[in-house]
Amino acid sequence: MRPERQDGSSGGGLLIPMAWMYAEYVADELLRTGELMEPATLEYRAGRDALALTVFLSDGAVADSLPAARVDELRLLTAYGAPWRGWVCARLDALEASGDAGPDLALARAAWRWLEDTELLAADLDAIGPPPREPDGPQDPEAEGAAAQVWTPAWQLGLPLGHLSIHLY
Repeated sequence: MRPERQDGSSGGGLLIPMAWMYAEYVADELLRTGELMEPATLEYRAGRDALALTVFLSDGAVADSLPAARVDELRLLTAYGAPWRGWVCARLDALEASGDAGPDLALARAAWRWLEDTELLAADLDAIGPPPREPDGPQDPEAEGAAAQVWTPAWQLGLPLGHLSIHLY
């Protein structure tokens, strides 16, 4: 957003990504209110970036606190099984095609690249359950621990964290 002069022409000032900064603020408030994760963790960042992208791409931010309809919209967008990844890619591409490649879009794209490219260690939820039958022969303790580790893109951890924080809001 460029500051406008009185004659309506651009002031030539610094572009300030107010929409993105507001989306990050809303996401941060939602996560802090839920108290699900320490703010210094990568998981918290993944949740904040996933929520900020959702707020930013869902037709902009609203003033003051989030109205109930907006909270419901965010809850639906971040729900398990919702096509969130495809929705984010389509919305980012649509914004770029519209010619609005300002600083807000640049920061949103950077957040999306981080969420896609960064892999975080997740709990292997398939490993929770009754212990498997014991195989015959000696077992390698390192192989057993390695099987329970699952690396996943950051957005796959951040999105459920964000969704849960919306429920707790």
